[in-house]
Amino acid sequence: MTEKEKMIAGMIYDANYDEELLRERTKAKELCHEYNYLVKPSEIEKQNKILKKLLGKTGKNFTVTAPFWCDYGYNIELGENFYSNHNVVILDGAKVKFGDNVFVAPNCGFYTAGHPLDSEQRNAGLEYAKPITVGNNVWFGAGVHVMPGVTIGNDVVIAAGSVVTKDIPSGVMAAGVPCKVVKKITE
Repeated sequence: MTEKEKMIAGMIYDANYDEELLRERTKAKELCHEYNYLVKPSEIEKQNKILKKLLGKTGKNFTVTAPFWCDYGYNIELGENFYSNHNVVILDGAKVKFGDNVFVAPNCGFYTAGHPLDSEQRNAGLEYAKPITVGNNVWFGAGVHVMPGVTIGNDVVIAAGSVVTKDIPSGVMAAGVPCKVVKKITE
């Protein structure tokens, strides 16, 4: 089994020394660099062309405001009407899937990667990746961080500065470190 196959299967894999994964991350970083620094904000067609080359799936209507960084890109799926503001980071060793009408404020991060507690394994460059799934009609306030393996339901607001370590059900506002449901969203 290759290290990439282990990564996709959610197993411990060699993220730091595997040639295939290093090549793929370099390719993604070069596309991010081109997107962030070489294409003018007014060149929307060029921006979208780069993002469609980088990302696994996009809707027809989406906006990713530079700068944006990811590890591989091909594990990221954006639904319709996706919007992210400046400085979004998606570490996509595993799938990161966003539903429709998702809004992401500045300085947010979505991190599928985790590391073993054992220092020898960590120092050997080993890690694991667990998917992140975000439903429809979700708003992330500024500075939200979503950890590996989290699922967020539909019609959710995650308050600014939250660190989401566990699943969040549909129809709620959640906040805090760690992020917890604060209230149901009602009409």
